[in-house]
Amino acid sequence: MNRFLIILSVVLLCACQSRHAQSDMSERCDTVRLKYASNLSIIKHSGYTEVRLADPWNEGKTLHTYLLVPADSAMPANMPEGAIVRTPVKRAVMATSVHCSLVIDMGRKDNIAGVCEPQYIHIPFIKQQLAAGAIADCGSGMAPTIAKIIDRQADVIFLSPFQNSGGYGKVEELGIPIIETADYMETSALGRAEWMRFYGMIFGSEDKADSIFSDVERKYNDLRRLAHSAQQKRSLIMDKQTGAVWYVPGGQSSVGRIIADANIGYAWSDDEHSGSLSLPFESVLEKAGDADIWLFRYNSPKPMTRAALLSENGGYRQFRAFATGMVYGCNTAISTFYEETPFHPHLLLRDFICIAHPELNLGQPKYFILLNE
Repeated sequence: MNRFLIILSVVLLCACQSRHAQSDMSERCDTVRLKYASNLSIIKHSGYTEVRLADPWNEGKTLHTYLLVPADSAMPANMPEGAIVRTPVKRAVMATSVHCSLVIDMGRKDNIAGVCEPQYIHIPFIKQQLAAGAIADCGSGMAPTIAKIIDRQADVIFLSPFQNSGGYGKVEELGIPIIETADYMETSALGRAEWMRFYGMIFGSEDKADSIFSDVERKYNDLRRLAHSAQQKRSLIMDKQTGAVWYVPGGQSSVGRIIADANIGYAWSDDEHSGSLSLPFESVLEKAGDADIWLFRYNSPKPMTRAALLSENGGYRQFRAFATGMVYGCNTAISTFYEETPFHPHLLLRDFICIAHPELNLGQPKYFILLNE
């Protein structure tokens, strides 16, 4: 994927130089240097910014191209093909709590006009504005309510792309730019977090986003260095069975990379998937049954206990971490895990270090709590 972005940058630079040679205007193209993101490229032209998202499922192909044009300027001539987004956007529909939280962090909370699936959003501001009618409930993130989007006069819609999803249905017919939030397919935690620089440009908060990212980067790397100073290396297993399968983070997923940066052993560390692996219970038990620590996320009105865990699947008692009592749960019904950690991965890294390396004296974890009997 990195080779694709290098080739893409060369092609874009050549195209820029070609347009410059053919124009009487003095156009300058500046490639924004991204340190970690592998599926994103940004080039600033005279009068607009060109953003290309690499297709994470089809190497060498482009998922989407955006042309960010300041709303207070004329439309530049000779732009390449792409979805035109007038910036800063004033009204956005957000499909995930993750991106709602980021927009609020960037100081643009009043630009959120609608959200999808608000039952999964635990942000007080969003709940208050929904109750007041200032933010609309736009239904499912997979099939948003068209009438609500039109009613809110949205400038853009933030939606999560999925492999072989078949597109976005009637939403694509609205003519409103769809911002495909493929950040979750990045292969490093900081790579995903760096997408905030793109989102900051959309909302006119480029400087704020750059500042937030610099702070996240510094804290993350400081914690990574601290973790690798630990003398003991414990092993970890993530999540639990859902229905007939157990989803575990791929070795090249952002969570998989955070586990490695926390200096923790992981049974799938050599796996090359950047998403999750869907595995049967027996495969997980065979490969990671002797892990020292077990962390999982769940959504429940009541705290999970070890007894409740066994009531779901008695086979869990076969895991070493269960037998030794090293089982931690994160209740996403009350936790801000999903709102905070994707763009502030140092917070999750800290949790992992707190649990796996208590000798480093970082204190108690924020999201994962040791299960009671």
